[in-house]
Amino acid sequence: MALDTTFEQGNDEVRITLGGELDAASAPQFKLVVEKAAAAAPKRLVLLMQNLSFMASAGLRVLIFARQKMGAGVAIYVVGAQGPVRNTLEMSGFHQSVILQDQYAPQ
Repeated sequence: MALDTTFEQGNDEVRITLGGELDAASAPQFKLVVEKAAAAAPKRLVLLMQNLSFMASAGLRVLIFARQKMGAGVAIYVVGAQGPVRNTLEMSGFHQSVILQDQYAPQ
């Protein structure tokens, strides 16, 4: 299954919706979307992952890239990550670098 992404910008935030599988083949596509988000200089990056069924280490590397590219002043929300995706975030420790939520609620 391929990766589907949507990009929305407004109110000092960028929302990226991810669906399908984030693996080595689709990670470059996601990286381009992250670069577009960084160019918008938002205060919040919201990653909606309710429909993301799988994330390989290549996807995790792009999330780490996003954290670095956005800088410390940008809050990154990971919303709706479930099952293996959430496990990958927690086992890697990346969940400590973002705001992990079941439903989006800006802080």
